[in-house]
Amino acid sequence: MALKRILAVDDEPFNLEIIEEILEELDFELKMVNSGPECLDVVEAFDPQVILLDVSMPQMSGYEVCRKLKENPNTEKIIVMFVSARGTVEERMEGYSVGAEDYIVKPFGHDELKLKLQHLNQVLIEKEMLEQQVEDATSTAFNAMANSSEMGQIVNYIEHIGLIDDEKELGKALLHCLSAFDLQSNVEFRLASGLEHFSVSGVCSPIVVELFEMLKNKGRLHEFSSRILVNYEMISLLILNMPEQDPDKHGRIRDHICFLVSVTEQQLKAIITKKELVKQQQQLNDAVSKVHSKFKGLIELLNDNRINNEAVFKQLQEDLEQRIPTMGLDEDQEIFIYQKVDETIQNSVAREESVQGVKAAFKEIEDDLSVLLKQ
Repeated sequence: MALKRILAVDDEPFNLEIIEEILEELDFELKMVNSGPECLDVVEAFDPQVILLDVSMPQMSGYEVCRKLKENPNTEKIIVMFVSARGTVEERMEGYSVGAEDYIVKPFGHDELKLKLQHLNQVLIEKEMLEQQVEDATSTAFNAMANSSEMGQIVNYIEHIGLIDDEKELGKALLHCLSAFDLQSNVEFRLASGLEHFSVSGVCSPIVVELFEMLKNKGRLHEFSSRILVNYEMISLLILNMPEQDPDKHGRIRDHICFLVSVTEQQLKAIITKKELVKQQQQLNDAVSKVHSKFKGLIELLNDNRINNEAVFKQLQEDLEQRIPTMGLDEDQEIFIYQKVDETIQNSVAREESVQGVKAAFKEIEDDLSVLLKQ
């Protein structure tokens, strides 16, 4: 497992004892300290992958400690999970703005902490696997930006996504476009089948997913520190590294990402609509096939009935022609019988004309359905 060393920081010994009790059965090397300054003193030597950091501590708050860790190139990549008795949106946003990856609210259960650490372990594994890819992608993005304008990147992206017919491929394409602007981003697609998340690191951290959920209905734009969150109906985009030191570039990028999310959402809706139309077309094809089968069966039944009628009348005529002369009937009686037989045959012919009308009606319905299928 990628996660091997955990540093727990809390000014209350009882809280550290609880963490130690929860993690004692897991294969982690656990170190515990009682203050922010002590954390900063030991962190580089201990080299943990995850720090469980209390928010409210004397001398130095957890936010201050996290900010110091992220400012130090030697510790900036350590995953920080805040531990706090409060979990409001404001506190979570403050935690995320100083660089934390996750947040857990006291009191927490054994399983809750273990589950979060297992998820962070997966995040570490993904980061290790994708680290080289991210470096390569960043290099490619810098080269692309050197040879093409920002608007050129956007035009290329719009032309490219017009050929995409899969939701996941669209999410990856959006990340790739944003990486060309040297932007680290997380994306959420809200689909009928569930949520889809995309991140340059491979996996969105838990605190990002929580922010998406908490802020998706809170307006179009949220800016905090160097982060910006853009909300549309089906898509939310979180940028991690907006260029704060360059106001002009910051404004351009903000406009660009709003436009990019807008056109991406339109393409996402087009993909969903196309899939629904394909599904409906298949259902219509199936329905037409069943109708055609029913019509064919009815026509065959009508044809069989006509053939049987013709055979019956033919046999009747032959029988009458043989037997009437031997029955001793006078001429008027013979004429009467022949007239009745002729009338019956004529009525049968009239019914045959009705059958032909039914067949013609079936043919018109099938022709109409064929035209509908081609539209």
